[in-house]
Amino acid sequence: MSDQWINERLAQLRSHKALSDHQRMLLLLVDKPVRTEDDERKLAALIKAERAAERAQKARASASRIINAEKLAERKARDHRAILKGALIDWAVLEGCDLGELLGALLEFTESGMAEDRARWKQQGDALLAKRSQISQTVRSPHRGE
Repeated sequence: MSDQWINERLAQLRSHKALSDHQRMLLLLVDKPVRTEDDERKLAALIKAERAAERAQKARASASRIINAEKLAERKARDHRAILKGALIDWAVLEGCDLGELLGALLEFTESGMAEDRARWKQQGDALLAKRSQISQTVRSPHRGE
């Protein structure tokens, strides 16, 4: 038993309260003072299984981290869109409107409007966004020579 991983893993297993059947058998065989050839074969198989179980646990943890990172990215993107939509309401000076009135207007907007209306609305909106972007760039980076 000179393998460092085995020794570390056995120490971990000994500190656990709830062990699986194969982990209990592994500890019994390791602690057995005299092992037969059959015991050695079983021990080798149990060590191999324990290594595989640890690799599987690491793979599950890695997959979980990936999934959680994806969920976090989706949540951040959704929050960013909500903040932008709120900013658009502020820019359009609609913060004084009744919420029901505003929602009704938005619902009517989604149901109506011809293609030319939507193109005109987009053009007006893009112009305001460009103007706001230009203003914010000016505020962020003042001229150095002044």
